[in-house]
Amino acid sequence: MRGIVWFRRDLRLDDQPAFAAACEECDEVIPLFVFDEPLLQSHGFGAACVNFMLGCLEELQSSLAELGLAMQWRRGFQVDEVLRAALEWEADVVYWNRDYEPRALMRDQAMQNRLAREGIATKTYKDHVVFEAEEVRGATGEPLQRYSAYRARWWARWHAIKPTVHAVRHPSMITRKAVRLSSVPLPTANELGYEHLVPWITPGERCAHEQLRWFVEGPIHRYADGRNRPASEGSSKLSPHLRFGTLSSKIAVHAALESLSHTGPVSRTDVLTWIDELIWREFFQQVLAAFPHVVDGPFRNTSVPPSRDPGPERDRLFRAWCDGNTGYPIVDAGMRQLNQTGWMHNRVRMIVASFLIKDLRIDWQSGEQYFMRHLLDADLAANNGNWQWCASTGTDSMPGYRIFNPALQSRKFDPDGVYIRQYVPELVSVSSRRIHEPHLMTPEEQEQAHCRIGINYPSPVVDHQLARQEYLNLGQQEATR
Repeated sequence: MRGIVWFRRDLRLDDQPAFAAACEECDEVIPLFVFDEPLLQSHGFGAACVNFMLGCLEELQSSLAELGLAMQWRRGFQVDEVLRAALEWEADVVYWNRDYEPRALMRDQAMQNRLAREGIATKTYKDHVVFEAEEVRGATGEPLQRYSAYRARWWARWHAIKPTVHAVRHPSMITRKAVRLSSVPLPTANELGYEHLVPWITPGERCAHEQLRWFVEGPIHRYADGRNRPASEGSSKLSPHLRFGTLSSKIAVHAALESLSHTGPVSRTDVLTWIDELIWREFFQQVLAAFPHVVDGPFRNTSVPPSRDPGPERDRLFRAWCDGNTGYPIVDAGMRQLNQTGWMHNRVRMIVASFLIKDLRIDWQSGEQYFMRHLLDADLAANNGNWQWCASTGTDSMPGYRIFNPALQSRKFDPDGVYIRQYVPELVSVSSRRIHEPHLMTPEEQEQAHCRIGINYPSPVVDHQLARQEYLNLGQQEATR
């Protein structure tokens, strides 16, 4: 039997259920990746994301070659290209791991229908999450809408099932399954219509495992505090690997729990706090699958203040936010980090999102789309869920009256301005006392710091206290309508 393994957002060999099943069941195996032409043309994702994906694919192609398997790739409409490949190579079955985005669900259903008409079987597997939406439900089978309830049931299922990983068969067994096809070099980012960039986080399965090993051997045991400090190495930086599947969620959870048996200082609280982030990721996947309307609008219609009307002022403020020129250093550092690296520290993501929505009163969808076009770890479910949380329209929303004060957040989590100075070099000589609100510097202090406000670094685009009060007043008006 000849099988095609259709790789998608699962660019690895370790704990890869579709690949493992194909190697177990088929006499011949053909790995395939299809570049989604409509998605490439839409530029819904940016160059950082595309270059990271290409790096992951290059390593995957090399790893498969070591097993004697030549990865094939196509470019076009995915359903058409997979079908064409299956017919050309006379495949008996096509294997893939499931995806839960609404567009992907429709694509996969169409794929199954088209293959079935040609007499070609399909086999699909759970991979992107530890538990799919139907596995973690409420008492009456309904999708859960509160994270706390979801988390409790997620852990109950984990302890009941104790999920195991899919081991890769011995290389000599896989080599005998190779089909005589030539391996073709992957396209470049430029050929796909994107700028060539060197990913800020190294792509590929090997790096994912090295990063996980580094994290569980140290930073995870300081995670509850370390994750909030953007200048320190306190977060795992594994989100791009989870996004493209160079690391499986099951392996990540097992590694975190196993770290509790290490010699030396360990912290159960910190480890569980990190696993909570993985569970949040799965919760947002469940929300997306059960409530697909969130792609185009709020999860729930709540009385939130109206966004600023379209026009020159709105465009000016949005451009300042995008470029990292708001006059609020922690916001500007975050946006510049995103623009330069394709990544942003999680605490800073919340700060810049709150600032856009509640200080500038710009719709959360604009921020969500900007993040999707620039993030290395651009993931629809997580990005949408987090933006809706900040906008107070999501499942577990940040209360509407909670508005992050950028200066206070900066003082608390980057007290010496180390992170700010890294991404806002205009402020490198500003004292730690003024780094969080440089517009308060006297003319003499500006002269000493070689930073004139309004010339070398912008004045604040809004007054936070006034913007905060305006947002709250508008919220009260909406609530009384």
